[in-house]
Amino acid sequence: MDVWLPLESNPEVLSNYMVKLGVSPLWSIVDIYGMDDELLDMVPKPVKSLIFLFPCSKAHEEYRAKEDEELKAKTVEHPKSLFFTRQFVHNACGTIAVIHAILNNPDIEIEPESVLKKYFDNAKDLSPDDRGELLNNNVELKSTHEENAQQGQTATPNINDAVYHHFIAFVEVEGTLYELDGRKNFPVAHGKTTPETLLKDAVQVCKKFIELDPSEVRFTLLGLVPTQ
Repeated sequence: MDVWLPLESNPEVLSNYMVKLGVSPLWSIVDIYGMDDELLDMVPKPVKSLIFLFPCSKAHEEYRAKEDEELKAKTVEHPKSLFFTRQFVHNACGTIAVIHAILNNPDIEIEPESVLKKYFDNAKDLSPDDRGELLNNNVELKSTHEENAQQGQTATPNINDAVYHHFIAFVEVEGTLYELDGRKNFPVAHGKTTPETLLKDAVQVCKKFIELDPSEVRFTLLGLVPTQ
């Protein structure tokens, strides 16, 4: 499996990255400082996606494997408008979370002939696995990712350093809350939601992630919101 440099969970870096991918600068990534209603109410609205960064602890990995097996045993229909891609590149999860956040919100404008628009045009009719392979072989996406991975407040890691954190995205599609994690074989539906309740509904799912390993505190919440 190929390896990319990991992206930093820095809102400014990720917002600049979106613009380089071709996303309208009218949208940005912001920090979400906590899970209390008072803090969530301070987040600019509408929140188009919640991006969650969490450590891949043993408890999380065991839960992911168990959940994936359960989903394989079911036949679940997802909306055709839901865009989901698999992850076949180490450390590409930040890029994939951004892609999931943007491409499941068709009202967010993407520049024609941009890196992201070209990827979407080529990927939209493919299976999740084929979308992942297309991303893996996309030279423009890789170079844009790696350029941004060298920005931020922390030192750029060695490409072979072990990375223990993972990005996923939560979106609302046709009235359902979806967890989109490219390491999983399928999208995960978490019940009904609305554009207005997406943030608080997704946070409830994140709390369950945190409960899997109460000793762990290294979690980050980010929101895709209108630029302020």
